Amino acid sequence: MIRTPPTSTSPGKQMLSEQVYVHLRDAILRGDYAPGDALKPQELAKEQDVSLAVVREALVQVVGEGLADRLPNRGFAVPAYTDRRWQEIAEARRTIEPVLLRMSVERGDVDWEARVRAAHHRLARTPAHVPEEGEHYSSAWAEAHRVFHRTLLEGCGNPVLLETFDRMWTASELARRWSAHRNPNRDGVLEHRRLEEAVLARDADTAAEVLTLHLTRTAAGLTDCSGHEPTGEA
Repeated sequence: MIRTPPTSTSPGKQMLSEQVYVHLRDAILRGDYAPGDALKPQELAKEQDVSLAVVREALVQVVGEGLADRLPNRGFAVPAYTDRRWQEIAEARRTIEPVLLRMSVERGDVDWEARVRAAHHRLARTPAHVPEEGEHYSSAWAEAHRVFHRTLLEGCGNPVLLETFDRMWTASELARRWSAHRNPNRDGVLEHRRLEEAVLARDADTAAEVLTLHLTRTAAGLTDCSGHEPTGEA
């Protein structure tokens, strides 16, 4: 989502707001705040040594990214696990992404195949966790993960559809991290390898089926932590 700061904001205030926004975004994605936790402007202003106005601008940006909610008469808070939006986004991804993957398998050229191989190699070789970034997946792994999934779909050759993927990915990233954190036993490595193999074999049916299951397991991870299914991320 494009974040456009108000034109009346002074450069200094805008810079401070951006710094607080980055701090909040990273903290939420890192898991420093639990689902449903309040984001209190006064405490954040004191912690970051900035004004309430700067914090409120940053909070509005975080809300715009889907990482927080603005609640009537209750301020700001991290969304809940049970928020219906996560299942709606998952449904949208399961509807759209397998179609794009089929198009990629049908249209993608040899250069696209090479990019898929390279993206999967980078994902497989990037450490999923680093101690200084907490228990959630590292920022480097998360970016390699995004690039792999996007590369799979880039063979479709339709930038408008890829922009739709980009928006859905951003909107679902927090839920994906929660799902992975709550379900640590899922074999995401195997799922990603199966995706790569089906795509490079030009097996559109299997690729679409594997991707759909991959996305379904992530959504289910927010509601079912029984451990009876393999679990992880999409």
